[in-house]
Amino acid sequence: MADKKSPASGWPLVKGDFISGDANSPVAVVTMGSHLDEKGICDAGAALCGSCKTENLGLEKVIANVIANPNIRFMLFCGTEVKGHLSGQTFGALHKNGVKEGRVVGAEGAIPFIENLNDAAIKRFQEQTEVVNIMESEDLNAIKAKINELKARDPGAFAADPIVVEVKEAAGGAEETGGVVQPISGEMAIITARMKVIERMVTDIGYRDKFAAGVYSGKIEGLMIGLIISFALVGFMMMR
Repeated sequence: MADKKSPASGWPLVKGDFISGDANSPVAVVTMGSHLDEKGICDAGAALCGSCKTENLGLEKVIANVIANPNIRFMLFCGTEVKGHLSGQTFGALHKNGVKEGRVVGAEGAIPFIENLNDAAIKRFQEQTEVVNIMESEDLNAIKAKINELKARDPGAFAADPIVVEVKEAAGGAEETGGVVQPISGEMAIITARMKVIERMVTDIGYRDKFAAGVYSGKIEGLMIGLIISFALVGFMMMR
């Protein structure tokens, strides 16, 4: 039997649109935009099963729960893609390419920006798990057969201890309350993504201005200290 580890206390740590099963299972199932028989899938041997409708917060929640349980070694993607958000494509891009300046590299979704996961958490997700993609399939028999196949390949728990990350979200958000995430058009996806980029650029400019102000203030302070020391030395020499 493959070696197992205890997940983080209280696992799964982050609430979301999913249910949990056997914490020792190596398989987490993400149904993207579909709502299937999550309990049946967990009963078939999955550690977690649920949807992921958004390419940012929803994705972060899944990853936070996965890296908190070293026993999960396979991410089984199935179900239908969410129009505009493209959470499945974004998930695959993050696993393959990671994140640069907060944005998932190669993601095609509307707002593929990661805010709650640092580089260490993302790297851990990439190293701990293997992605198995049968997207667009809602066939429960095929999903259960794939779970059994992956369980037979179980390499055992990841060598490192669980990682615990906090996923923050705005109160009343669709992911938090179980509300419906509306698909968005391609045009709206482009506008939303550009607005997010502009927001980050404005924030970055603010940080740069604060840094420049701090440097300038430090220069003035240094100059004053230098003058005071110089006057003190001159006075000391005159006294001699």
